[in-house]
Amino acid sequence: MASTLHQRYALSGSNAGAAEMTDEGFKDCVEAHWFAATVDRKAMKNLMKRSDRESLRHFGLWLGLLIVSGVAAFLTWGTWWCVPAFAVYGVLYAASDHRAHELSHGTPFKTRWLNEWLYHLNGFMTLHEGFYWRWSHSRHHTHTIIVGRDPEIAVPRPPDILGTVLDLFFLKSGPIQIFNIVRQACGKLTDDGEHFVPDSERSKVFWSSRIYLAIFIGTGATCWAIGSIVPAMFIVLPRFYGAPLTQMFNVTQHAGLDEDVYDHRLNTRTFYTNPVYRFLYINMNYHIEHHMFPMVPFYNLPKLHALIKDQCPPAYTSIWACYKEIIPALLEQAKNPGYYVQRPFPAGITPELGLQVIPAE
Repeated sequence: MASTLHQRYALSGSNAGAAEMTDEGFKDCVEAHWFAATVDRKAMKNLMKRSDRESLRHFGLWLGLLIVSGVAAFLTWGTWWCVPAFAVYGVLYAASDHRAHELSHGTPFKTRWLNEWLYHLNGFMTLHEGFYWRWSHSRHHTHTIIVGRDPEIAVPRPPDILGTVLDLFFLKSGPIQIFNIVRQACGKLTDDGEHFVPDSERSKVFWSSRIYLAIFIGTGATCWAIGSIVPAMFIVLPRFYGAPLTQMFNVTQHAGLDEDVYDHRLNTRTFYTNPVYRFLYINMNYHIEHHMFPMVPFYNLPKLHALIKDQCPPAYTSIWACYKEIIPALLEQAKNPGYYVQRPFPAGITPELGLQVIPAE
C-alpha cells in the first residue's frame, strides 16, 4: 500500500504526479502565485546584500572547528578519547548538508568563486553531487511540497517510519545517494533528474560524479592497503555516524504539514533554538523565511523573521516543540495519509487558497 502511494511522489513513471499532469496543468503549476509577506522594498534590498566578511566569519569558524576536532580524533585514535573527538568531528562534517544547501543558492558570499568552491566541497561531504543537486533544489523551491513536481519531499504520505528512523544515521538516504553517484558516473541520470537537469549541464554531473567515485575508491583502497578504517572515518563515513542532529533538523522543515498549497506558511516550519544549533543549522530554523525569500543570506534570516513574523503562524519555541507535533502527525499519517497539521494564524491573517484557519491561542 505504502509503496504504491509513494510512486505518486516521483517525477516519472505511470503513477507519478508529473506523468499525470496535463500540459495546461503543468503551466498553471509553474506560473502559480506563491504568497509572499509584505516587506518594505528598501529593507528587503538591504537584507539581500551578500557579505564576504559575514560568510568568512561563519565558514572560517566551521572549518576551524572541523580541523581541530579532526586532528584531536587522529591523535587519540586507539584510545577512548577518540570517541568524543570523532563525535564532534562527525556532527560538524554532517552539518555540511546545511551549508551545501545555502551555498547552492549562491547567497552567502559576495565573491562568486568562494561560494562555488565551498559549495562543491560541502556537496561532496554531504554526498550531494553539486551540479545535480543545484537543479534538484531549485525545483524544490519552485514547487515546494507539490506532489509529482518536488523531488525533495523527504517524508511522503504515508510516511516510511522505519526509513525515517534509519535516516537518523543516513542509512536510508545515504546508500541511495551513493548509488545515484555511481549511476551518474556511468553516464546515466536518475529518473527524476531526467526532468530537471538541462542537457547542457549533464556532462558536468557525470564528470563530477566520476571524481566523487574516484575519491570513494581511493579511500577504500587506502583503508585496505594500510589495514585500517581510519581514512574512511575522516571521509564519507562521518556523513553517516555524524548524521543524527543534521537529520533531526531536516525533518522539522516540512514533515506532517500540508501538500499542494502555494503558501509556505502552510507547508514549512520556523522554530527558535539555541546559538549552537543555529550555528550548526546555519539559521535554517527560520525556514518559512528562507523559502519565502530564498535570496536572503542565512545571516540575515533573523532580521527577516522579525519583519514578517506578524504575518506568519507563531514560530515553534524549540526543536522539541516541533517533534511534539511531528511524531504524532507521522503516526497518524501512517493510518490516515490524508491527515496533515493545520497551522494557527494570527487574528486577521488568512492563508492562501481559502483553507481552514485555526485561531491562535
